[in-house]
Amino acid sequence: MNSLVIYFVGSLLRILQFMFFARAIMSWFVQGSDSKIYEFLCLVTEPVIQPFRSLLSRVSALRNCPFDFAFMLAFFVLIVLEQIVYML
Repeated sequence: MNSLVIYFVGSLLRILQFMFFARAIMSWFVQGSDSKIYEFLCLVTEPVIQPFRSLLSRVSALRNCPFDFAFMLAFFVLIVLEQIVYML
C-alpha cells in the first residue's frame, strides 16, 4: 500500500513537471499563448507558482527581471520533491 501511494504521488509530480515544461514551451509562441491548452496549463500550474512569485516579489532586484524566477524555482522544487518521494 505504501509503495502504491509513493508511486501515485511521484507520478502526479512528474505530470505536473510535464505541464510546467509544456507551459514554458507554449509561452514562446504567440499562437500557443492564445490556445485553450495554454489556458488550462496556466490554470493548473499557477497555484503552484504563485507562492514563489509572492515570495520573490519581496526581492527588489528580481521585480523587473525578464526571467520568471518564480517559475524556475517552482519547477526546481517539484523535481526535488519527486526525488524525495522516490527516496522514501
